[in-house]
Amino acid sequence: MAEPIIRLEQITKTFGSGPTAFQALKGVDLTVERGDFVAVMGASGSGKSTTMNILGCLDVPTSGRFWFRDVRVESLDRDQRALLRRRYLGFVFQGFNLLARTSALENVELPLLYRGEDKQVRHAMAMAALDQVGLAPWAGHSPAELSGGQQQRVAIARAIVTSPDVLLADEPTGNLDSERSIEIMELLTELNVRRGITVIMVTHEPEMADFAHTIVHFKDGLVERIDKRHVAGSGVPA
Repeated sequence: MAEPIIRLEQITKTFGSGPTAFQALKGVDLTVERGDFVAVMGASGSGKSTTMNILGCLDVPTSGRFWFRDVRVESLDRDQRALLRRRYLGFVFQGFNLLARTSALENVELPLLYRGEDKQVRHAMAMAALDQVGLAPWAGHSPAELSGGQQQRVAIARAIVTSPDVLLADEPTGNLDSERSIEIMELLTELNVRRGITVIMVTHEPEMADFAHTIVHFKDGLVERIDKRHVAGSGVPA
């Protein structure tokens, strides 16, 4: 069995207090193995987005235990969580979240700028990331000059430029047509298989979830069931 990179034990999350309190998570148990490709599914309000925010160190649980690489994340302070996020995590969003008036290269350089990397180092690393997603020739183009699929590839390059252990993708194909969606899923599969990046992806589309090794189904603030589709690392949908 592969080494766990993430473990959640009895994670709860309550928003508000008193009579208006809402318990979004009611005791989530989840283990993610290093190198897995996980699809997270569930209806609106099922708890999947809240769980992803906790996994991304963007929020903290109300109670429970969260291990990342054997570190107890829920005990870290805000600055320590930010360091963990910058060093080990990459993020891809449905809306791309690219800066409109900057080039693809400058968008990809942004996480490296936050890390204080030298300009030449930033440039070389960003170009390498764009090359990995097949967009090196478009490095000087602005988002407005790129298709939706190309914009998402830039967003993925930005997410992997720091060589993260885990890539968190929130509906990465939600704004794309079927053909571009398949291209993005094939790219995520390649990054998972060839670079060993653990991918955790929220999706409502069963066809996109078919690319994952593991499908986690959320319902009413809990993990309802977990489906293992095939041997992790094969990269071939079942």
